[in-house]
Amino acid sequence: MTKTAAGRAETESHSASQAITRVLVVDDSKVQRKILSASLGRWGFEVMQAASGEEALALCRMHRIDMVLSDWMMPGMSGLDLCRAFRGLGSDDYGYFILLTSKSGKCEIAEGLDGGADDFLTKPVNGGELRARIAAGERILRMQRELKEKNRLIGQTLDDMHALNRLMDRDLIEARKLQQSLLRERSRDFGPASVSLLLRPCGHVGGDLVGVFPIDRRHIGVFGIDVSGHGIASALMTARLAGFLSASSPGQNVALIKGADGGYRGRAPAEVAARLNALTLEEMDTENYFTLIYGEVELTTGKVRMVQAGHPSPAVQRSGGRVEFVGDGGMPVGLLATAQFEEFEFYLGPGDRLLLYSDGVTECATSRRGMVEETGLVDIMNRNRGVRGVAMLEAMVWDLGERACDSEFADDISAVLVEFHGPGPRGDSD
Repeated sequence: MTKTAAGRAETESHSASQAITRVLVVDDSKVQRKILSASLGRWGFEVMQAASGEEALALCRMHRIDMVLSDWMMPGMSGLDLCRAFRGLGSDDYGYFILLTSKSGKCEIAEGLDGGADDFLTKPVNGGELRARIAAGERILRMQRELKEKNRLIGQTLDDMHALNRLMDRDLIEARKLQQSLLRERSRDFGPASVSLLLRPCGHVGGDLVGVFPIDRRHIGVFGIDVSGHGIASALMTARLAGFLSASSPGQNVALIKGADGGYRGRAPAEVAARLNALTLEEMDTENYFTLIYGEVELTTGKVRMVQAGHPSPAVQRSGGRVEFVGDGGMPVGLLATAQFEEFEFYLGPGDRLLLYSDGVTECATSRRGMVEETGLVDIMNRNRGVRGVAMLEAMVWDLGERACDSEFADDISAVLVEFHGPGPRGDSD
């Protein structure tokens, strides 16, 4: 588990206070080692000594060394060779290396820096200067180790976040499956009319919902909903709304009224919108609202009674190919308790079809820096005039993808396609 903020602060503070604890003094002169070690001991450091570069390197392999003070000129392995070997050990913690030398030329200093030395002290070593150089090394090591600790904590936090993201992805994938299960059937044949459904969220889950349900032997209800926003909150709200317009639980469907004989009849579309508006404001503690298109289709006559609450205007494609847009907008559901919802009517003839769609269709951004809009939808419907059912909706998505400026849609896409055949050979509701 991730450490608490207090625990992290304590770790960082401990790391900073323990920036330097052990110093290795390397010199072939026993007197020089003793002088340097005495000073370092008085300043509170743990001191180790080595009489040669080879002995020092062996100690570095066995112990964590925070700082090395090494004479440059020594028999065998020189201080500069020791510095190069020290850097080659690949320790997790950086070690500060100070060369003690009588050399002061620019070429020698450049050679020392190139070999990995951090600082230089001229022999004989002055105590005050030694303390100042040690303090400078302490500051650098403290900053380096604080940075390392912060990077470790950042890495740990990122690992925790990745683990959480993986869990969220799994949960969202399951949520997507559950949301898709709200569409128990992608198409349904009612005899005089066939209904096909499309639900494609732009992310794992979305805020769109479509559906169809029988009202009685002569009528069916169709609807499209688009909840404001995206993601989990919108998806949860669509799940709640699905229960209010359920095909499998007519007793909970706000569009249905149970009669004395046990059967059901339809509630007026405007009243359906009003009841959903009241339920949203009274029972759902949310800032989300939604647009709605709900219609009652009479199978025997093709008459459609519809309410539009902020949803895009439905498209009616006549049997001859001409496309008409019906409705005049209206107020979304869940914004105002005093909102009024108006109905409108039109008729479908044999061969006509009705398309209810979300604004993800007409507001789909195109590669020409515009949107598909109603004109583009008309073109898509005409291009796919001979395609029926679910295949027509899939073709619409394909055409939108070809027009889109990005490989992924920026908004949920949903649609309901009602194809009216008219009473006759395909069946009569009577």
